[in-house]
Formats: sequence, C-alpha cells, structure tokens
Amino acid sequence: MTQWYLGMDGGQSSTKALIADDHGHVRGAGEAGPCNHVATELSQTRFREAVQSCLQSALQVAGLPSNTNFHAACLGMSGGPADKEALAREIVPAEKLLVTTDAHVALTGATAGKPGVVAISGTGSIAYGRNAAGKLARAGGWGYVFGDEGGAFDLVRQAVRAALRNEEGWGPKTHLRTMLLDATGATSMNELLHRFYTPEYPRRRIAAYAELVDGCALKGDAVAQDILKDSAHHLATCVAAVRRQLFLRGETARVSFIGGVFRSDILREHFQLLVELEGDAQVFSPTYGPAAGALLEAYRMAGEQAGTPAGIHNVIHVDTLIDSPPGI
Repeated sequence: MTQWYLGMDGGQSSTKALIADDHGHVRGAGEAGPCNHVATELSQTRFREAVQSCLQSALQVAGLPSNTNFHAACLGMSGGPADKEALAREIVPAEKLLVTTDAHVALTGATAGKPGVVAISGTGSIAYGRNAAGKLARAGGWGYVFGDEGGAFDLVRQAVRAALRNEEGWGPKTHLRTMLLDATGATSMNELLHRFYTPEYPRRRIAAYAELVDGCALKGDAVAQDILKDSAHHLATCVAAVRRQLFLRGETARVSFIGGVFRSDILREHFQLLVELEGDAQVFSPTYGPAAGALLEAYRMAGEQAGTPAGIHNVIHVDTLIDSPPGI
C-alpha cells in the first residue's frame, strides 16, 4: 500500500503544497492564498480556507481522495507554528505531523537539506541556518514594525521616505517619486502616504511596489541604487551573524537565498559580494523552493532516505520563491 507525504509552505503571500509517494515521486501540487495570521476568528477562518484549498488542489492533481491520510506531513508557517499547530492538526490527517516555521522549510529547500544558511527576503526578511550537528540559528525576522530590513515592504518604505524628502525639498532628487505616483495614481507623496495607512493597502500590496525600486535603479537612479545596496548589506549582515553562531572560523559555509527581492540583479550581486568578502562563505542559487523543503522534512521526519524526490523539478514552477511580491 502506497504511503503518501505532504510538504506545505504557508507564507504571507500564498500557500503551496507538494504531495509525493514513498518512492520519492511528486504526484500533486496545489496553491492557495496566504495563511500567516490566526489571531482573530476571521483570520482563523482564512487560515483554514487557505490550507484546505491548497491541500485539496494538490490531492486532486494527485488523483487522491480528499480524506487521504499522510504517512508524514511537514507544514512551514509564516509567523511560527505556536498558534497554528492545533488548527493544522484539525485540517491535515497525518500519522506524523511537523508544524514549523517557513524559514525552516525554506532553508531545507534552498540547500536540499544540507548544512548552510539561507537569506529569505520576500515581504519580510530573515536569515536562518543549520550546521552538520543539526544546530539551528536565526537573525532578523522581527516583523515590519521592528525589523524585516531588506524585505520588499522595507524597500518600499525606504523608497516612500526618499520620495517624501525629495518632494519636501530636504532630500536628493530621485525618480522614485514620479514612479510611485504614476503607479498608484496619487497626485502627491503626501496623498500616497495617507493611502498607504488605509486598509485598501495591506502590506502585501505595498510590498508589490518593490519592483519599482529595482526598475528605477536600473535606469541609473542613485537613490534607488543606494536603497537596494543598503538592503543587501542588511541581509548579508544577518547571514554573517547566523554563520558565526553555527560554523567555526575558517569553515566554509554554504549560503543560499530565496524570495522575490533577490530577483533584483543589483541587490543579489551586492549581497553575494558582501557575503563572500570574509572568505568563509560561498553563495549558491537555491536548489528548491520552500514547499519542496517541507516535503524533504516530511521524509526526514519519517526516517525515509528519499534523497531528492523525483519529479520536484517538474513541479518547481508552483513551488516558487517564498512570499514573493510581483516583479522582483
């Protein structure tokens, strides 16, 4: 009788799932909306809907019944597992179930389960790592109010600040102001700022304007270029902090990256330059996305030596970069 495995990544922008059999073959993939908040009754309802919809979509693709019981399942959740595990257990029938952070499964996917550090920069940001002994460490990831430097929301926040200073005459000239106003239809930065404080503009929508920063930088705007390079510096600094916690001096650490912000060539190249400056780290492109990482963790939890599940490359298009805003 076939045993089934589930990997799911629940982020601030979307929820993605992969289903595979006990031979390591991926059979189904699904995608639904975000499921990162459960503090209110409404957000709990949205969480259930996202997880259930994502799961049922993957089951349908796999040709499996809706009540399929998984031998092992791993769910990586934005915002941590503490307030989501009980809800997840109600929705996902599994003999073995691990509810962990989205950073954990992103790391496993990016490094294919090997020791290393991953910088995650989608709507928010965090650096997360694991060494050969299995010790874990993190830096950043403190949310949009107190942290998340280098994430898409922070990029837009820095761009809005720069455009406001330009409009009021106490900051350098930048085309960011024109690009932001054209994209939103606002008549002034003051008007745009007030719009961004309304429910009409949740964090995810604001973060999507990060692509404008990259576009402006590519046209030679010095202010936009500085924002991207400053963000790369924050991300590289977090990676260095994690690396020092997990790896000995002189021990080369594998570093990867994931998230829509890293689609910016300027930011990604500057990030790699800074990370590799110290000589104890090498930057590699991610092997898989977070949902594939969750699937690998499900195999690991079950004690299976599935290696690289066959077929992951064929469905990687639905297991894209974690929490990625459109554009970059």
